[in-house]
Formats: sequence, C-alpha cells, structure tokens
Amino acid sequence: MALRHAVLAALLDGEYTGYQLAKIFDVGVSNFWYASPQQLYTELAKLEKAGMISGRQIIQLDRPNKRVFTVTGAGLDELAAFAAAASKPLSIRDDLAVKVQAVDHLDPAPVLAQLGERAAEAAARLALFGQGMRRLRGDLDEEEFLRSSERVGPYLTYLAGCRLEREMRDWCLTTAALLRSRTASHPGEGR
Repeated sequence: MALRHAVLAALLDGEYTGYQLAKIFDVGVSNFWYASPQQLYTELAKLEKAGMISGRQIIQLDRPNKRVFTVTGAGLDELAAFAAAASKPLSIRDDLAVKVQAVDHLDPAPVLAQLGERAAEAAARLALFGQGMRRLRGDLDEEEFLRSSERVGPYLTYLAGCRLEREMRDWCLTTAALLRSRTASHPGEGR
C-alpha cells in the first residue's frame, strides 16, 4: 500500500487542509498507517499533480490563507483499483520486539522501561480510538451503528486498531512481568 491510498481514503470524509489531514492521521488513520506531516504535504502535492485530488485556496482575512483538498473521480478510480488488488499479509517491523528477542544478552532495565512506555502509549491510543468510535456512533450503540450507518469503514478500522493496541498493551505488560520475575529469580543473568 502506498501512502497515496491512505490519504485518498482519509479525504473521502470531506474537504481538508494539510494540517487537518495531519490531525486525522494522528488520531484516526494512525491505527493502520503512520505518516509525518511533511510526508502528507508531499503526498498531497503529488496527488494533486496526478489529478487524484483537487485543491482550492480559501482566503481568510484574520489568518493566513489555507488550501483544502478533495478526492476527484480519478482518485476514486485509484482507490477502486487499490481495493480490487490482492492484499498483502500484515507484517510487523518493530524495534521493541527485536530488543525483547535480544534481552537475554542485555541489561533488561532499558527494555523493561520501553515495554512500560509502549504499554502506556497503547493504552492512550485505545482511549483515543474509543473517543473516535463514540464520536462516529453518536447516540447509537455499536450494533445499531454498524447495522444502520451510511458509512462504517472508519469505524471498522478503529475496531482493528483497538484490537491491535489492546494486544500490544497486553503483550508489553505480560512480557515485562515475565522479565521482571526472571530477573528477580535469576539475578546477574543476562549480559
């Protein structure tokens, strides 16, 4: 998947500035795709040049002018082609997992600290995703929302993000507890 597809999908909900898109990526899209604001601005320029999005300038009197973007027919065609293509399996490239794999030969303290930090980050993202889901659902419970809502895609990606973050949080906490217990029962081991 290219960043272009994640940007096009995010723009389906309306007209956004690059700044707004960065906020959307930070909260809603980050459960399946990370991009820095600079990457997003670069991709917006590429998509506009390719005719997949259109941009227009909004003149503001009290603030700097802003440019907003929407998906074009060519962008929808690109998303349709992307959706029809075979998906690749999820792959994980995580530096923390590499550190855990090597922990038997290291001082476990930094790895334990990072496991705690990652668990806290996962818990915070779970809370953000929960807020996003509640915002999308409004007064409806989840079952009713999924059955009757006009658009459920963003909600379904939040569900996937919640499951991944919950698993990451649980793995970090369990792994840290196990490493602490091993360190307590086998002092001096590791390294």
